[in-house]
Amino acid sequence: MRDPAICGGQPTVRGTRVLVRTILGYLAHGEPAERIVAEFPSLTTDDVRAIIAFAARSASEDLPAPNPLPSALTRTSGA
Repeated sequence: MRDPAICGGQPTVRGTRVLVRTILGYLAHGEPAERIVAEFPSLTTDDVRAIIAFAARSASEDLPAPNPLPSALTRTSGA
């Protein structure tokens, strides 16, 4: 959720002031959802899953569409 009045408009978990990027940092360092929830009692494991889904959607919006593979790479060997 983005609200200019909360955390400068940075994405937060709905109903909290926990920044999405903070949780993504924990995940990037290999922290399991259970540990994150223990550190941030206002979050649930469903919230952590929602953050991962948000990041995936955001990445797909920012990335260009993949180019098709050249035909030489799509052929199987021995064909």
